[in-house]
Amino acid sequence: MFHALLLEKQAGEEHPATARIAELPEDFLPTEGRVLLRPLYSNVNYKDGLILAGNSRLVPQYPLIPGIDFAGEVIDGGGSDFKPGEQVILTGWRVGEIWPGGYASMARIKPEWLVRLPRNMQLRQAMILGTAGLTAMLSIAALEGRGLRPDGGPVLVTGAAGGVGALSVLLLAQLGYQVTAVTGRLEQAAWLQQLGAQDIIAREEINEVIARPLESERWAGCIDVVGGAMLARILGQMAYGGSVAAVGLTGGADLPTRMMPFLLRGVALLGIDSVMQPLAIRQQAWDRLAALTPFEMLERLTEEIGPAELPACGEAIRAGQVRGKKLVRLDSWPG
Repeated sequence: MFHALLLEKQAGEEHPATARIAELPEDFLPTEGRVLLRPLYSNVNYKDGLILAGNSRLVPQYPLIPGIDFAGEVIDGGGSDFKPGEQVILTGWRVGEIWPGGYASMARIKPEWLVRLPRNMQLRQAMILGTAGLTAMLSIAALEGRGLRPDGGPVLVTGAAGGVGALSVLLLAQLGYQVTAVTGRLEQAAWLQQLGAQDIIAREEINEVIARPLESERWAGCIDVVGGAMLARILGQMAYGGSVAAVGLTGGADLPTRMMPFLLRGVALLGIDSVMQPLAIRQQAWDRLAALTPFEMLERLTEEIGPAELPACGEAIRAGQVRGKKLVRLDSWPG
């Protein structure tokens, strides 16, 4: 038997899903996952917030153990290369959506989905970063692959007060980039400056479609979590040869833009996916995160919660009321 946060919802019902702490038999876990694990830390992403609310586009079938990230120890490698006691990271692969996730005291996962914890990183540090940190690092690597360098000009980060945005600001600043942060929460300006943003732009200044397809060249690169009208506007402000790493669509899935930025300035729009990335790319990104991240700073911006607090935390993150990281400790279960 093991403990888990169990998400339940009746088929066809429109009301939100209900979450409860449950004690479940081991055979609740998929039999095709060979590595048996003990999750010790997780976190709360925006996607977790949507799943906890019963988002049917993400979760096709209930009951489900949510939690798209976790870090923990191997109990039984199940014939794989993983040995008992090894420390590993799990993000993506639709775990916590269509596969039982990390808000539990036990998990069973396919070995090809697991990243070994870097030697100079702790499990709790891995989950302070989680999917948000991995996505930020993949975005930076993609922009660098297109030629972005610290001396090439300012880099824009939208949705900067959110998880991916804030970690993008922090990591870019650590690498020596001049970072401009866009946020709809100007009360967080001082916090973003502590992370390394040199300039702050209010969301309203850039979140509109204008008649001109091209504006003055402003940004050497951009990490965009918003999409929609804001992304369309940013494309027209990119410097010649600049690139935008698109990682989200909180501002909408439509892109009301024209071809001029691509044809006249050679701008590139790079889609960033952290869910299905190959293992080698994931391991490289995590190793780089371990070497680059100022964890002492992130620890000051992190709040620990327990499993029973997850539903309320999910509601807060959906409402945009969470700053910093919510680290979930999975070594203590009520009941």
